[in-house]
Amino acid sequence: MVEKMNEQIYIIPLRDVKRSPRWKRSNTAMKDIRAFLAKHMKSEDVKLDASINEKVWERGSEKPPRKIRVRAMKFDDGQVQAELAQE
Repeated sequence: MVEKMNEQIYIIPLRDVKRSPRWKRSNTAMKDIRAFLAKHMKSEDVKLDASINEKVWERGSEKPPRKIRVRAMKFDDGQVQAELAQE
């Protein structure tokens, strides 16, 4: 049986995305979110919910948000699942 080990809410800054080419910004933002969660939750197996994807791509590929609020849950098997946090 897989149980939740811990749950954490993070505000992930996406300001470094502005350094990438304009047409790659949302792709870079998704990679940065995954890397941030892998680093802070200490797991390589990170699954992002569709709500995060929709929020990042909401204004197109050239204008991702500057920061995003995410609820991350780590399970006993090491898998991390992330979803958009309620505000």
